[in-house]
Amino acid sequence: MIDVEVIETSSLGDRSYLASDGEVAVVVDPQRDVDRVLALAGRLGVRITHVVETHVHNDYVSGGLELARLTGAAYVLSAEDDVAFARTGVVDGDVLEASPRLRLRVVGTPGHTFHHLSYVLEGPMRDGGRDGPQGVFTGGSLLYGTTGRTDLLGDEHAEALARAQHASAASMADALPDGAQVWPTHGFGSFCTASPASGDDSTLGHEKQVNPVLRLAREEFVREALSGLGAYPAYYAHMGALNTAGPAPVDLRPPMTADPAELARRLADGEWVVDLRHRKAYLDSHLAGTVSLGLDGPMATWLGWMAPHGAPITLLGDTPDQVAQAQRELVRIGVDRIVAAATGDPDELAVDPALLGELPSAGFVDLAGELGGRRSADLPPAEVVLDVRLGTEWDASHVRGAVHVPLPELPDRLDEVPAGSVWVHCGSGYRATAAASLLARAGRTVVVIDDNYGDAEDAGVPLTTTL
Repeated sequence: MIDVEVIETSSLGDRSYLASDGEVAVVVDPQRDVDRVLALAGRLGVRITHVVETHVHNDYVSGGLELARLTGAAYVLSAEDDVAFARTGVVDGDVLEASPRLRLRVVGTPGHTFHHLSYVLEGPMRDGGRDGPQGVFTGGSLLYGTTGRTDLLGDEHAEALARAQHASAASMADALPDGAQVWPTHGFGSFCTASPASGDDSTLGHEKQVNPVLRLAREEFVREALSGLGAYPAYYAHMGALNTAGPAPVDLRPPMTADPAELARRLADGEWVVDLRHRKAYLDSHLAGTVSLGLDGPMATWLGWMAPHGAPITLLGDTPDQVAQAQRELVRIGVDRIVAAATGDPDELAVDPALLGELPSAGFVDLAGELGGRRSADLPPAEVVLDVRLGTEWDASHVRGAVHVPLPELPDRLDEVPAGSVWVHCGSGYRATAAASLLARAGRTVVVIDDNYGDAEDAGVPLTTTL
């Protein structure tokens, strides 16, 4: 019987898979930190025979090449992908036989990329089902309620790839039974999706009912898919090149420990020193000049989006485990230059108490009072309201009179924020705290609105829309 195990990378919104028959296994779209995959295979007592990629990934560094090297498995990619290493090239219609009970049938599904492949899993499942198509690993093609975006290879290709995406989904829907499981790589918060995905599992029959790519005519789908595309992280520009060149093995050794004097020097030099603690701890006390990106949110995504590629990064955490977790998340997107780290309370890490900082916070009720002329004596005035959400969020609804600078653009647009004390908000407080740390580092007076934007209207904040 075949069993499919999910290896989730929630911080990037991706999934990898290990399918096994109890003796051998195939791995689909592994992340760079392959120790997780090896540990799972060891627990199951299975030997990995094939490592397959649905496409050359643009949102993370693949661990496929290293996993194949460590296990002796065949490394399988599209024969049409131009890569700098030896691999097993496959095309539509090929069959990979891991065992008589475990087979993958290759299906060409261009759309997310030109040479995208999906893999139909064939064999008897644990639920006693008959031998045959049991599900399909769809990568960035057919996702839960949506599809993979089609503009990552350049806007000039987006429309043609959207048409190909529609044709690929229709072909799969025609060829496979409604009960076939759908196992996508993207769609759990990843920016690789054309629109937000929903759900944790699905079948082809369910997707026929809910997924626009299977419900809409081709040109209507293309219009809808292209109109919904928002921004995606800047580090995506480097992932494809790393994956086609052949990523280096991951290095998760602890970085050098920085003492307070070293931290002070790096902060004085304007380097990226990242505080990994929860934002509420950061607001109470932090080393002045650090950037707040807590591990309770998508730290790697925002840091990889904002920091210059290859810039030296220093990590600060409560414990070594926090630093190790952050390092693991960062190497998945090719941020390997973690030059130093330190752990402990800010007052222990400050070479001088004068280098400690704190930031005031407020809620949307407080902002409503400020905008309505009811000043708070405990807070700086709301002379500027700054919204750091993404463009699609701003278009749907925003505070009347606010200034909009998306968080990923803020490091290069700080001088565009009008003079005066700044009240900054996002959707929940995570991005607002990150933005406030950047503004404070630039010498601005700032208040963090640490509140849920969904409550802003009920709190009395005047909202408007650009839609």
